[in-house]
Amino acid sequence: MSLRPERMRDHWWWRPGWRAGRRLYTWHLTFDGHHDLHRVVRAYQDCLDVPELDLVPLEGLHLTMQGVGFADEVSRQQLRQLVVAAERRCGALAPFTLTLGPACVEQEGVCLPVAPQGPVRWLRMAVRGAIAEVWGEGRVPEAAEDFWPHVSVAHSNADGPAAPIIERVGRVRGAGGCRHHRRGAAAGAGAW
Repeated sequence: MSLRPERMRDHWWWRPGWRAGRRLYTWHLTFDGHHDLHRVVRAYQDCLDVPELDLVPLEGLHLTMQGVGFADEVSRQQLRQLVVAAERRCGALAPFTLTLGPACVEQEGVCLPVAPQGPVRWLRMAVRGAIAEVWGEGRVPEAAEDFWPHVSVAHSNADGPAAPIIERVGRVRGAGGCRHHRRGAAAGAGAW
């Protein structure tokens, strides 16, 4: 993570295994009905409505926790087993409160960092443990250490200088961040 990158890059590059129409099962924390977060995001997005950024719709705000696998490679039975294992493991975790923001500019967009990171990392470890339980340790996708908890406000859709985006984020005064209370560590997977 770089707090002040010199350049932005296109977030929408083709990652390994992706192709048009292919979907990926991914675990997310979602933020439906979290009006304080929506207010903060709108304040930033009001200054970020420029052609080189794609704003994340409020209903699409999420914190990506853990990839599972491509939908064409995960059977419905495997998905059910993963959900059951994750619900059991995540359900054993205590509820937690997170602070999101203030915004920072990353190479691929504008994000609200999450603090403290510990509860989110524990939740991710529970999901990774569920995947290992069902598929075996060697089939857990993504490296455990390659995780930076954040919520994206906007994605970069082009390569270019970061300075104009950093300047726009700096214009937002008083938006700061917000607190998010996770009442339960419920698990859920969706195709992305």
